[in-house]
Amino acid sequence: MFADFDAITVGETRSLVRLIGAADVRRFVEMTGDDNPLHVDRAFAEETSFKDIVVHGMLGASFISTVIGTQLPGPGALWVSQSFDFLLPVRLGDELTVSCTVAAKHERDRLLELDTVIVNQNKQTVLTGQGKVKLLAARPRPVASAAADRPRVAVVTGGAGGIGAAICRRLAAAGIRVVINYRRDPARAEALAAELNRDDRRAIAVAADIATEEGAARLHEAALRGFGAVDILVNNASPKINAKPFAKLEWADFQAQLDVQLKGAFLMIERCVPGMAAARWGRIVTISSQVTEGPPSSGWTSYAVAKASAAMLTRYLAAELGPSGITVNNVAPGMTETPLIGDVPEKAQLLVARQTPLRRLATPADVAAAVTHLVSDEAGFVTGQTMRVNGGMAMP
Repeated sequence: MFADFDAITVGETRSLVRLIGAADVRRFVEMTGDDNPLHVDRAFAEETSFKDIVVHGMLGASFISTVIGTQLPGPGALWVSQSFDFLLPVRLGDELTVSCTVAAKHERDRLLELDTVIVNQNKQTVLTGQGKVKLLAARPRPVASAAADRPRVAVVTGGAGGIGAAICRRLAAAGIRVVINYRRDPARAEALAAELNRDDRRAIAVAADIATEEGAARLHEAALRGFGAVDILVNNASPKINAKPFAKLEWADFQAQLDVQLKGAFLMIERCVPGMAAARWGRIVTISSQVTEGPPSSGWTSYAVAKASAAMLTRYLAAELGPSGITVNNVAPGMTETPLIGDVPEKAQLLVARQTPLRRLATPADVAAAVTHLVSDEAGFVTGQTMRVNGGMAMP
């Protein structure tokens, strides 16, 4: 059982008392090879200013390790640094009181700073020092997921068309229950749900504006009513790209993108994470874009800034949510054959395809395949990553 770091307080002290005898010195010599006659030969020691055998300084100091390893902090302690001042010699027959006191505590690194002191039976201080000790934590053991005994449930924002619809189809084909989020086109969303339900794959369509607190709550609650849980969240919703040069950009252009791609993702993650953490299993995938890494696309500044913000959110949440069994990743497509690029001239699309090593644009199915892998058990050790689906167009 590892020591409880949270229970340790600054000012806490632990001690042990040890009577130093000739047998201790013999064992120390056998272990270290330090047979300096000052420590083992009385005749030699009598010729020195000490007039008698002096116990190895590090023999006494070694009992500080005993306190650290067994009492403060205790099991799981790793002694990482120490300084000593040896003030008085220790003699055979001395009774030493060895004490460690917590001087400071660093939560993030699970590190303690300790003041160390050894006094003899005459209350004389023979040693002082300062040390640093890291308290290790038990390695997390795989925990059976509460979602393992039922079909998993995915919410796909912007799930009614283009990349979103392809993701919904691919997840449903993998046996995952799908909540298709849409904002404006109920006919298309309901048609997709009906298509998936024909094969008994069970899907529901939910109208909600995820850029609002109310919309995010409505979508999450509908998923819980329909399927009882949310195990997978795919942040796919994205506004239409309104390409403008900087001279014509207004903050409203940035806000429109950020509201959906960053705020919307945040609001949905905020709703879904508690249930995932309780189940000890969760998958969050955000659809990013090659524009955050590749050559800048003319007029796409507001779109690229929003995508980059969401991608950074992924990295930080991956670190924070990992201990709860939740992975968080990005999928970054290159230019993809969807209505979102409808305003991109065909000539420009052909040029991008020609410049791509695989000589084509991405398809929604390509992106859906990447998402399906990242939400699977096979990708359970992948988090904080960006899977680039761009045919080699950008190779960081």
